[in-house]
Amino acid sequence: MTRRKKTRSLASKVTIRTGRRKDYRQWRHDNPDEVKSSARYTQKKRQQRKLQAARRLARQQQAPKLDIHGGTSSADSDKRGDD
Repeated sequence: MTRRKKTRSLASKVTIRTGRRKDYRQWRHDNPDEVKSSARYTQKKRQQRKLQAARRLARQQQAPKLDIHGGTSSADSDKRGDD
């Protein structure tokens, strides 16, 4: 007998008579309480998101400020579009 490959997917843990994808989707729809991410997975993802947000914030604060409009008066910029 051959050994079964380890997998993290829920599809392999569910025993449905036909084993077809369509049936699995239906089963998932009918049994939402049995289909959910593990606590460890959700905790890991939450931590990753926090880390990503912190890095992004640090990058934004570290970036130099750009003076896009060159400090000109707003009257000059209003007249440009009237021509």
